[in-house]
This record gives sequence, structure tokens and C-alpha cells, in this order.
Amino acid sequence: MSAASPLRFHPPVDPREPVVILAYAGWNDAGEAATTAAAHLLETFSARKLATLSMEDFVDYTVVRPHVRLSEAGARQIRWPDQEFFAIRSETSDFDLVVGLGVEPHLRWRGFSAAIVELLERVDAKLVILLGAFLDEVIYSQPIQVIGGSTDAALVERLGLAASSYEGPTGIVGVLGDELQTAGVPTLSLWARLPHYVQEQPNTRAALALLQRVEAVTGFPLDKSALETAAATFDQEVSEAIAADPQLAAYVRELKRRAFSQ
Repeated sequence: MSAASPLRFHPPVDPREPVVILAYAGWNDAGEAATTAAAHLLETFSARKLATLSMEDFVDYTVVRPHVRLSEAGARQIRWPDQEFFAIRSETSDFDLVVGLGVEPHLRWRGFSAAIVELLERVDAKLVILLGAFLDEVIYSQPIQVIGGSTDAALVERLGLAASSYEGPTGIVGVLGDELQTAGVPTLSLWARLPHYVQEQPNTRAALALLQRVEAVTGFPLDKSALETAAATFDQEVSEAIAADPQLAAYVRELKRRAFSQ
């Protein structure tokens, strides 16, 4: 690691051929689905902090501000919005997970991507899974659809992934996907399609759908019980909110009519 690197590792750095899961709050994270999925992993596993990426050069602190916290002793502490990476040791698989959770950078995306590549090379990542979510014209009561793409031809064939035809503005997830492909790091992007008319956050149904896909892809067993309970509650609350809004209910009926007439 160079002296100028914004990365700081917390020894020992020893995950076994890890699958790395990355999620970023911001433009890529509709309904907070991606970050909720990543946070759930950290809440349900015994995770050890692996590294910290200082966002000093990448974030506008007037947009994403540091937080003031009080310690148990009452001392005032500043918590900076740095990206943190955690290692999750598997007792049943021959590989581990590394979970990275942070905010989408505002500045120097190429420099940020270079730091991510440095971390992936340091831990010898087996696969990187980028999580995201976007708003679309979908019916809220139907299962959350998770679409994806990969730089790994074998993974594309195994999962039946279709090449993306999207053209337009992109976020850090799209940029990282391109940079990691150039670096030769196998990468899979998973995106949850969310109904644009549902404002409740976090969208735990979408977070659950993302983790179900992660589990299916990796074979790494995940405890999703708490998220399943939260998703059921979320689903009920959204159904009640739509039923109580005649204009919104009519819009959803029109979506269903168009979908079923195709």
C-alpha cells in the first residue's frame, strides 16, 4: 500500500478467497434497498473490521456531513462518513465474505475506484457483487425483480443474464463495474426494480430480494429471518397505504391492466 493511499487496513488481513459485496447510499440506492441488504449482513454475522477508506478526498462534507456522537463516558466524538469494509468468516464454505458499505462519492471517482481495486487486489477477491436499486413502473404486489449483469462469461451463462441495453447517466456502481472489468476482477451487478410510487423507506422487500439472489449466486447461507419479518410488515403497510389513496390505487390498477394486456 502506498503512503498516499486513503486505505487503512486493520490486521490481520486474511479472508479466504472472499466474495466482496459493495453497496453505496445515494443515487444507486433507491428505497435504501442495497445499503439495507448490506447492513443486514453486518447485523446478522460476527463481522470483523477489515479496512477503512477515508472519504476526505471523495466526499463534499456539506452534502454528507459528519455526525457528532457521545461516548459512554460522555465525550464528544466526530464520526466521519468513511467507507468501512468487514470480513465475515464462513464455518461451512471454503471462502469468506467481505462487505463494504459507504456513500456514493461526490468527487474523484477514478481515484476512488483505484482505491477499491487496491483493496480487492490486497484481499485477492474471488468475485465482487455490486448491489443497487432503481425506480421503475412495476406493480408493488408482484415479487421484486432483480436484474443483473456480469463480466464473468461463465456466471452470465449460469445465471442466464442478459446484456444491459441501458444508455444514460450512471452512478458509482456503474463506474466501478467498468473499472473492475478493466482491472480483470470478476464482477456481478445486481439491481432491484422498485415501484416509483412507493415512498416508504427502507424498502425491506427489495433488500430481501437482493440477499436472496446473493445467496443463490454464492451458495453462502444467510440468515434472512429478521429481514423476512420486516419485509412482510413493509408489504402490509404499503398495501394499506395504496388502498387508502383512491388516485394511487387507480394508477396501480392501470399498471396491472397494461401489464396483463401485453
